[in-house]
Amino acid sequence: MVQKAKILLVDDRPENLLALEAILSALDQTLVRASSGEEALKALLTDDFAVILLDVQMPGMDGFETAAHIKRRERTRDIPIIFLTAINHGPHHTFRGYAAGAVDYISKPFDPWVLRAKVSVFVELYTKNCQLREQAALLRLQLEGGNANGVDASKETAGLLAELSARLAAVEEQAEALTKQLGEDSADAGVVATAAHLERKLTGLRRALDALEPGTAGGAPALPAQN
Repeated sequence: MVQKAKILLVDDRPENLLALEAILSALDQTLVRASSGEEALKALLTDDFAVILLDVQMPGMDGFETAAHIKRRERTRDIPIIFLTAINHGPHHTFRGYAAGAVDYISKPFDPWVLRAKVSVFVELYTKNCQLREQAALLRLQLEGGNANGVDASKETAGLLAELSARLAAVEEQAEALTKQLGEDSADAGVVATAAHLERKLTGLRRALDALEPGTAGGAPALPAQN
């Protein structure tokens, strides 16, 4: 059974956290609350998250400062961040969100369906990434065991590589469809950032998978970070 992904919800207002939980409950994932930037950073020390929904306007450490801390950490810098804000100061404010490392920037009130759909894309990408890493680890163990025992594991290797490639191809197809769908809406300021993030992560996964092919110099490398 596939383990549920964790989604970090960061907002200083309990009613906003409750609303986010209501919207995202249909995804059937693990929702983790944080009522401040400091609390969010503490949660990120111990748990892995598929995506972070981060409120911009918070007392003390605001969303921009929190994002800056997240992006400076090796463990968390690749986790997608979706900024949520109740105010709109125009393009400059939005661009500041992207400069802070966000993959999207959504103004309240937002369409619940749109938010849920965007979060689901990153959850799917995270889940597939985890599955790919687990299967790659299994492949390495089988290769090492076969080599140690003098066993020709080429057939098993080919089968596992084919399955890994098929799983990744499914994610690549989904990401391509999302990019095309978003591209049809020129008013969506998050298109470039979201598409670039997905493309970068998928490219890294594909390169790592290609490196597992028999005859590749250097053996089987570690897959990139899970987010």
